[in-house]
Amino acid sequence: MIRTCDARFRKPTLYPLSYGGHGMTLATHVSNHDRVWCSGVMTSAAFFDLDRTLLPKASGAIFGKYLEAEGLTTGTHVPGASLAMSFYELFGETRLNMTLTSQFVKTANGWPVAKVERAATLAAQDLADAVLGHAKVVMDKHRAEGTKLVLATTTPTVFVQPFADRIGFDAVLATEWSHDGKAFDGTTVGPFVWGPKKRDAIVDWAKANKVSLKDSYGYSDSYFDAPMLDAVGHAVAVNPDARLTAIAALQGWEIRSFDAPKGVMKVLGREIQQWLEPFRKIEPIAFASFEFNGLENIPSEGGAILAFNHRSYFDAFAMNLLLAKVGRPCRFLGKKEMFDTPLVGPLLQSMGGILVDRGTGSNTPLLRAEEALRAGELVAIAPQGTIPRGLDFFDPVLKGRPGAAQLAIDSKAPVIPIGLWGTEKVWPRSSSRPKADLLHRPTISMTAGPAVELKRRSANADTKRIMTALTELLPPEAQKKHKPTEAELARTYPKGKGPND
Repeated sequence: MIRTCDARFRKPTLYPLSYGGHGMTLATHVSNHDRVWCSGVMTSAAFFDLDRTLLPKASGAIFGKYLEAEGLTTGTHVPGASLAMSFYELFGETRLNMTLTSQFVKTANGWPVAKVERAATLAAQDLADAVLGHAKVVMDKHRAEGTKLVLATTTPTVFVQPFADRIGFDAVLATEWSHDGKAFDGTTVGPFVWGPKKRDAIVDWAKANKVSLKDSYGYSDSYFDAPMLDAVGHAVAVNPDARLTAIAALQGWEIRSFDAPKGVMKVLGREIQQWLEPFRKIEPIAFASFEFNGLENIPSEGGAILAFNHRSYFDAFAMNLLLAKVGRPCRFLGKKEMFDTPLVGPLLQSMGGILVDRGTGSNTPLLRAEEALRAGELVAIAPQGTIPRGLDFFDPVLKGRPGAAQLAIDSKAPVIPIGLWGTEKVWPRSSSRPKADLLHRPTISMTAGPAVELKRRSANADTKRIMTALTELLPPEAQKKHKPTEAELARTYPKGKGPND
């Protein structure tokens, strides 16, 4: 990007003075760091914090395991460290735990550089495996756009450099431990990269590398990283602590987590879906009895597409119950009509459902679903697209749209067929709400089959394979020709509508 020099100042920002001092008095902060500077070819960067941002927890436990294996930390004890770490896991950074962290360098006095580097190299894979799924998606997007990836962390460079190399960061901004090439001497070279010092580090790096901070991104969970976030044009509070949440709301910064898709609501750090987990496991006995088969075919981890046949508005409730038994969250693709339906719509939204409005012709829903799959999540989709009407509802040959197959081709995720039967007896399309009958409860069967063998060359051909797999999971009566009565046909249409509506 070619830019001309621009000496404008950004709008002054109110900061609590505890960023760099003590107390909560508000003061206006404007410095030369806030200038939009440029000369020559400018690019952008994405600055990522490590603990509780890219990783769900602190990295210290992982590093500690390998340092101990090298014989470096056996018997080492930093007073109050255990309590401070427990507090950090729950509430994020505090001055206490960061003060203890800054003193850890003294413990390393005399440690052989080679042993520390070996421990860090061994820890790199564990750290890479722990990176949250949606963090990987965000980093992939930045790479595709030509944005440089920078790890900005307080953790010493010697610890994080192997991890950064494995993940593919372009640069590392971290605390430097002093050594003579053979052993560490218990001191640091330069600042402890935390709070305003981390901001200073990214500003200096940006100037040296001709990076426009105005066009750059910052990601962190910590209140103490607010100066860094304010220095970039696109600040994102990731899994923020309480104080950063408040600042982000005031500043209009994006708030999200990397363990769920963008936009999924969280309460006290947990998805609505997670809070409802105990209730999702309770079978709605007032409506039906349930039979589950083949749940072992649903992967316990990693991305997978759950393709189910569509018979009723009650399908979403039935799938929720199945997922509760599996113990995994899931993202549902559903058409606008489903999101507009009472009870079902709010449920889908709370679970991070993906709205499909076929009238727009947008491919955004499939792109969002692909991101969820690449992040290692389950995605549920009804290949039929809608509940069949009229005679089509009784056709033993299921017909599908190519969306699920195309998603499988693009994401390379497995497709697990889920055969549903009997949900229409609880909530037929002609009814505005489910019907409860304790004396004559219907049986709903849900069967998960093995992954469909796809060729992944033609979406249309793979759609036929998916629909065939679904058909084979349904009871024998579903695979026979059936001549419906007028009453049965009427139940397949929305209330007050018929074949010509």
